[in-house]
Amino acid sequence: MSSPDEDKLAEAVCDAAERWGFFQVINHGVPLDVLDNVKAATHRFFNLPVEEKSKFTKENSLSRNVRFGTSFSPRAEKALEWKDYLSLFFVSEDEAEQYWPNVCKNETLEYMNKSKTMVRKLLEYLAKNLNVKELDETKESLFMGSIRINLNYYPICPNPDLTVGVGRHSDVSSLTILLQDQIGGLHVRSLTSGNWVHVPPVPGSFVVNIGDAMQILSNGRYKSVEHRVLANGSNNRISVPIFVNPKPESVIGPLPEVVANGEEPVYRDVVYSDYVRYFFRKAHDGKKTVDFAKIRS
Repeated sequence: MSSPDEDKLAEAVCDAAERWGFFQVINHGVPLDVLDNVKAATHRFFNLPVEEKSKFTKENSLSRNVRFGTSFSPRAEKALEWKDYLSLFFVSEDEAEQYWPNVCKNETLEYMNKSKTMVRKLLEYLAKNLNVKELDETKESLFMGSIRINLNYYPICPNPDLTVGVGRHSDVSSLTILLQDQIGGLHVRSLTSGNWVHVPPVPGSFVVNIGDAMQILSNGRYKSVEHRVLANGSNNRISVPIFVNPKPESVIGPLPEVVANGEEPVYRDVVYSDYVRYFFRKAHDGKKTVDFAKIRS
């Protein structure tokens, strides 16, 4: 992302957001040792004994913002996804210090903090293209008012053809910043052909994808991308996404700047926490969640 011609860089980001819904970022300013450290910390957490990890399950966790689990939505799914995860919703440094697991706390916080400049820059590019003059406090709260980080672990699967690592879905975020290891397995659905495209890991890079919240705020100009992770029969895989979200209490809908020129709103206003709740109530089902906010004709 370090580029002497920032206008061209911003144009490339916005073009990818409109035509693909995702892109890869290099030269992003986040030190590579920070990325290596959070990947190592992810392995450390999932290598803990079961009884240690179980301290962070829904039933046992001392904070509702820290959650260890298996699969995505066990009550809603017909077949479980082949994945374990640790979900960390950031409230404050103090709260993280108190409740996040010691084996990965510092590395995850550093990863989040060192990524903030890049995240804000990407959001500035995308917002400016929507006629938003600046990311003031109100707009910042809308685009990046809350952060959730997941540490994902996809163990070797004895029958990878019978399940998936993660089923096809789009994220509910504004942006998702994904750090993946060298194993690969992420596939995105092309917005033009509908075919699945493998996203090969590029060392030191991030995969950035547009989420549903950004699609709604942009009135459909930017597209959230449908993606999935295939199970792997020969290697354990990890990934560490940062979900950049509106505040839970934010009302999301097409931005006034987008519809000011008479463009017809495609989506209604919806409280972001209601949208997220709807997403988590059901199994992964492609991009159907975004229809929840669509205006019915």
